Amino acid sequence: MGERPIMARKFRAMLKKARKGAGLTQEMLAERLGRPQSFVSKYEGGGRRLDVLEFLDIARAVGFSPAEFFVELEASLNSGRTG
Repeated sequence: MGERPIMARKFRAMLKKARKGAGLTQEMLAERLGRPQSFVSKYEGGGRRLDVLEFLDIARAVGFSPAEFFVELEASLNSGRTG
């Protein structure tokens, strides 16, 4: 239970980092997704959750592997644990 906010924060940060790493603005990504810029802003800011299909659309639009994303997320979470 206590890890969920941390996981959600890291998940959002990784999505934002991937978008920026691809050289995309929120507006550019939104255009690729056929969604308003506010869609990207809301999920990056934590005001909206993504369903799995939306996540897969984002991965495709940004150009990252969903599987590798989750491996990196899990590694990031594990590196923050002690004991």
